[in-house]
Amino acid sequence: MSDMNTAKYRTNFLKEVEANVEEGEWVKMCMQCGVCAGSCPLGKHWEHPPQEIFMMIRAGKREEVLTSDSMWMCTSCYNCIARCPRGLPITHIMHGLATYAKRLGKISEKQPTNEFSQIFWDNLMKKGRVNELKMGLSMYFKDGFGQGIKNALANQKLGQNMMKAKRMNAMEIMGGHGVSSPGDLQKIIAKAQEIEDSNIQDQS
Repeated sequence: MSDMNTAKYRTNFLKEVEANVEEGEWVKMCMQCGVCAGSCPLGKHWEHPPQEIFMMIRAGKREEVLTSDSMWMCTSCYNCIARCPRGLPITHIMHGLATYAKRLGKISEKQPTNEFSQIFWDNLMKKGRVNELKMGLSMYFKDGFGQGIKNALANQKLGQNMMKAKRMNAMEIMGGHGVSSPGDLQKIIAKAQEIEDSNIQDQS
């Protein structure tokens, strides 16, 4: 698509997305066929399917997009990417929008997927590998002890199956496995965050 043909779509918000969202420059290539929504296993649960989010971006509907729960619905199954006639990296864009919305403080801390992703990240950063037991307990008890007991009892069969599959064992209780130098990993992540923050400042 030529620059002349896409110029009419270049709203300020589209430019913002292109500058701050992973693969955001692909948004203007969406032709609104809806194959992504039809391919998504959670399609009927989306507030705004991907093609609608992309059109809203091109229409300059900044607040509606950044406060939408839609990008948090993506499970990274990649069906949309595999079937998109134009090969748009839809999964990457949706995760990029979620990350950007969170960075701007547009997403509620009580958004379920946001809560899970933060707990997952905090767990991962301690030793460089996820401790499924501790992550599960953090999720179960995030709303208090009483609710945690109810959650644990409701999911005891899941826990038993994870034990059988050796996804949880004595090592998990003792702290679990980790990378050889978790401190080095944390330094790498901190440096990456520093570079990203610097890039954001340069673009603003």
